[in-house]
Amino acid sequence: MGYFVTLEGGEGAGKTTQASLLVEALRERGHDVEATREPGGSAGGERIRALLLAREELGWDPVSEALLHFAARRENVERSIRPALKRGAWVVSDRFVDSTLAYQGYGAGAPLEAIRAVAGAALGDFRSPDLTLILDLDPARGLSRVRAGSLKLDRYESRDMDFHRRIRAGFREIAAGDPARCAVIDAGQDEAAVSAAVLAALDGRLGRAGR
Repeated sequence: MGYFVTLEGGEGAGKTTQASLLVEALRERGHDVEATREPGGSAGGERIRALLLAREELGWDPVSEALLHFAARRENVERSIRPALKRGAWVVSDRFVDSTLAYQGYGAGAPLEAIRAVAGAALGDFRSPDLTLILDLDPARGLSRVRAGSLKLDRYESRDMDFHRRIRAGFREIAAGDPARCAVIDAGQDEAAVSAAVLAALDGRLGRAGR
């Protein structure tokens, strides 16, 4: 079996950039690597992503929103992630279950136990990530980065600051509750320093497998 690594964090923390850099670094080390993102990662998942990120308010409550995320996630796991792991590849995912807990749970108020129950139903015996890298950044700074680089904010980026503060607190609580799996990375550093910290965490946690 391969290794499953996820990157998590709030808006503007640099997950997509750092996921790409990690994929590149692992490939340079000779690994077979599958890159994916959530929501998305499959044809059906990408269509659900478009619904979830659209600015038009469709009136979903947080549990309904979580269900949509898990519909996309199930497709991604079955069509992409699980087959890649079975062939021995590394899978690097830009977001996974922790994001649903942080955004729809801590951020929007869906019961955490309900999200975990849906996770069990949707993913069955699918394994937890071998390593989760949580990119931690002050929400005000992260949203400032997003606004500087985007002409149009998506539905999550446009939420109020209190929502994003709750998300950050949620990710920190998730990390504190599962320190064997989660490594918190200071995302306020420059891109190269964050990338170095990501690789150091990977090598420290997964040892020779990553090298």
